[in-house]
Formats: sequence, C-alpha cells, structure tokens
Amino acid sequence: MSRRSAPSSRRPKPTNAELDVLRELWEMGPATVREVHTKISVAKSWTYTTTLKTLQVMAEKGLVTRDDSQRSHVYKAARPADQTQRKLVGDLLAQAFRGELDKFVLQALAAKRATPEELAEVRSLLDEYERKLR
Repeated sequence: MSRRSAPSSRRPKPTNAELDVLRELWEMGPATVREVHTKISVAKSWTYTTTLKTLQVMAEKGLVTRDDSQRSHVYKAARPADQTQRKLVGDLLAQAFRGELDKFVLQALAAKRATPEELAEVRSLLDEYERKLR
C-alpha cells in the first residue's frame, strides 16, 4: 500500500472547493474518486475529471492521503475535521481580528442569527470550558 502526504508538517490551507471535498470525505470516510464525485456533483456541476484533479492536487498538498494499492484509488482526509476547522478558525482569528477573541465571537454571532438552542449550547460549552480551566 502506498500513501502520499506532504513532507512538511505545515499543510497549506484548503481552498473552498477543497473544503467541499473534505466535508464529503469526513462524512463518508475513505472513498474512491467515483464515490466522492457522486456525492459532490449533487451540489456542484463538476465533471468526473474535475473531482479527480482536485483530489490529486489535494494529495500533493497533503490534505488527503491516497491508497493506491488497488485498482481504484481510495482517498481519505489527512486530518480530522476538528483539527482542520481549529486551524482555519485560528488563522482567521489571528489575521482578521488580531487575536481579539471577543470581537471574533461577536462578529460570528452577528454573521448568523443564532437560535435559542444554539445560544444555550454555546453557554453550555463556555461553562464546560471554564470548569476545565480551574
């Protein structure tokens, strides 16, 4: 079995299209190009070759691994969703908000009207976070 990934531990940020592919892989787990294409082509008007090329580029960038031990190559997200999301949020926090967490959170809440259930979940997560700090 051959696996490819970027040699550097510093992985590039995924593009929006690459994030679409990663979301599908996180949901499905390891998948062939055909399986990814079947899922992603519902929302995007991609050709099979676009899906293939995107996955190949993602493998070169280290965003996915590729198992080419069988006829149909199987791709898998190189990192779990939470790690990638945490990195993207951290980059946005540093770049757009100069690390000012309060402004970041307020803008996130202003960008999407939160439901009462979502606000309750955020409060619960903050309470849990504070308990862990003690």
